[in-house]
Amino acid sequence: MIAMEQLQAGYRGHAVTPLLQGRIAAGAMMALVGENGCGKSTLLKTLAGLLPPVAGNYTLGVPRSQIGWLPQQSEIEKQFPISVFDLVAMGSWQRSGWFKRIGRALRNEIMASLSKVKMADFADAQPDELSGGQLQRVLFARLLMQQASLLLLDEPFSGIDSQTVDLLLALLREQHQQGRTMIVVLHDRAVVDEWFPEVLCLQREQAIWSPPTSHLSLLSSSPRQAGASL
Repeated sequence: MIAMEQLQAGYRGHAVTPLLQGRIAAGAMMALVGENGCGKSTLLKTLAGLLPPVAGNYTLGVPRSQIGWLPQQSEIEKQFPISVFDLVAMGSWQRSGWFKRIGRALRNEIMASLSKVKMADFADAQPDELSGGQLQRVLFARLLMQQASLLLLDEPFSGIDSQTVDLLLALLREQHQQGRTMIVVLHDRAVVDEWFPEVLCLQREQAIWSPPTSHLSLLSSSPRQAGASL
């Protein structure tokens, strides 16, 4: 699914991740963990195509249109004048186009996604009227609408209630059972141990894959040792 060749992620030519070499297999359900400042979110943004690699390169086994991206909630504009229904509908634009009329079938699909996250009663609400947990449920509904093969989620459970965390984890497991690949930045070790069979731990000088597998090999390296350009 994802092949990394001497890959390092960072900003403006400065690498913040260790050197990564190898492959993440299709169908992986991976937690991306590690201490602060080791580049977890930066690596995820690089894989999502939002940042260029600082060194090396990577290839995806799916087109960009098949990436489902969920950023940290702090990066989302909550004041945008849009309804919850329309926010979720944005997840279908790759299939329906931006300006195509929402027909009955798509409307039913949007409402079904909202029902899965128990937010159907809030379809007409504005995002800034929602609590943090409610907004995250809506964003998950939008993610479901994308029907993407590769899901990249950056700290999706930070600052939300435990009931919402349990609901969204169950939805992620359902997506995994349907064959989707996912990489999720997480901090709660208990959640990682219970729900995620594969873990990539970034440290300042090295990266550790657990359990070890031939599908993904990681080279230990100081970021300062890597080249600053492709």
